[in-house]
Amino acid sequence: MLRITDARTGHPVPAAPVRRGLTRVEVHAPGQGADALRVLLVADVLVRALELDGTPVWTLLAGDHERAGLRAAAAALGIRPFEDTGGAGDAAAGLGGARALHVAPAGADVPDGVLVEVAGVDVPDGTPVGGAGVDVQDGARAGVVDGDDPATLRLALLSGRRDGPVRLDAAALGAAGDTLGRWRRAVADWARLPSRPVPEALRGRLRAAWEDDLDVPEVLRVLREVEEDPDLPPGARFETYAYADRLLGLELTREIGTHA
Repeated sequence: MLRITDARTGHPVPAAPVRRGLTRVEVHAPGQGADALRVLLVADVLVRALELDGTPVWTLLAGDHERAGLRAAAAALGIRPFEDTGGAGDAAAGLGGARALHVAPAGADVPDGVLVEVAGVDVPDGTPVGGAGVDVQDGARAGVVDGDDPATLRLALLSGRRDGPVRLDAAALGAAGDTLGRWRRAVADWARLPSRPVPEALRGRLRAAWEDDLDVPEVLRVLREVEEDPDLPPGARFETYAYADRLLGLELTREIGTHA
């Protein structure tokens, strides 16, 4: 069961009702820059984790909805669209008090419900964020940059725990791009060989990681171990990466069939 730390109390709580009733995830994204994108990305991963556990989710975007650039950048990062909150209060009242999870930056004023806080993003001056496929410079309007892979930025933002700041500099983006390219090539190579099931021990470690307050960095550490384990059959590596990517959303299988 996914447990998330409620910033209001500092204690972990179940992210969904015991009987897997409808859970409402409401996102409070600040402005247009990297901080807003990170809030949206954490909410997207939270929704994926809930759905992997069989929980029905209703997703909403609160506040100013005239943010076409932010929505385009979010879509480029593989973040699924959130509904506007117009009329959501009345609708929620008719749903028998669906559990509400509010994903917001630290210090945000949000309604009652579990508060999932997301730390900010440090984008040093001169960082070529556009080279990761999305322009997210603080103070600028977010937008999509042609010709580059936005999944590089998604991986860079996922590499730190949501409750700690992320530094988005050239080194971080370069490392994310290298890792993404290497993993996609490896997955394409492993896919050529007979498939094997995900080892139960690995499946358990992955689920334990993301169900523990959405610890995505631990999920990434498990994948690095799988990559380097010479005793694990290629087919099992492939299935492990494909399984984890249901949470990560990095399109790790994208290059299957493209390598000679």
